[in-house]
Amino acid sequence: MTQKKLYLALYKGNREGWGIASIKARIGDWITRKITRGIYSHCEIADPCDGGYLCYSSSIRDGGVRVKKMDLPSEKWDLIPLHDATRADLDRVWQRAQGKRYDWAGAIGTVLKIRQRPDKWFCSEFCAAVMGIPDGWRFSPNDLAAVASAKSAGKM
Repeated sequence: MTQKKLYLALYKGNREGWGIASIKARIGDWITRKITRGIYSHCEIADPCDGGYLCYSSSIRDGGVRVKKMDLPSEKWDLIPLHDATRADLDRVWQRAQGKRYDWAGAIGTVLKIRQRPDKWFCSEFCAAVMGIPDGWRFSPNDLAAVASAKSAGKM
């Protein structure tokens, strides 16, 4: 039986709508992209399932570490196959992190190089742990995109 491939899903879209939550989300995405000098503002570990993906991450919008089914349309998301990450890796990190709150200070710390809180998680920290990258608190979604792309292309 072939192991189902996991993906690093990288958000490049913009939230639609003119409500307060939508405007705040667009501003937050823009700030994240500017500070981390890239096109991505969020990342997920995507596990293909019927009609979409089960997406695992820590999300500001959802308050912390969670899993939810998502479509990941290509105009808003890029997917990079994770050849070295397995479902067992995902399960191991999920068991340790599920339900933990979002780590605002840690996310900001990717730029300022401030150590994260061990009882909270942010998106790229979660994804880096699944990918087997030590000290994942040092990585932004754009950093992980570069690492995953290089690995996928056989350059690492």
